[in-house]
Amino acid sequence: MPLLTTRATIYLGTWNVHTTWDTGRAFQIAAEMRRYNLELLGISETRWTQVGQQRLTSGELLLYSGHEEENAPHTQGVALMLFKQAQNALIGWESHEPRIIKASFKTKKEG
Repeated sequence: MPLLTTRATIYLGTWNVHTTWDTGRAFQIAAEMRRYNLELLGISETRWTQVGQQRLTSGELLLYSGHEEENAPHTQGVALMLFKQAQNALIGWESHEPRIIKASFKTKKEG
């Protein structure tokens, strides 16, 4: 299913959260996404280490990129949180350092 079409309105957002290291912070961010009707949210300063993805029990997909070294500091880090439509349109993603994450989505031009 395409994420972006010329007839659809998709809301994207960004948020500098200062940390997602606290327990329950990812769920709080997901709740704010629902509140603002966002399909995709770019998150900065997550302070997570390593690179990976995590599915929340509420269904959101969190893609994250942080320092990859062993015993790395909990600084920097970025993430993308995706709701269902964005998850279905996700083609792939990759990490580029603790401050850059790149994702590709299926799109469709209608008309």
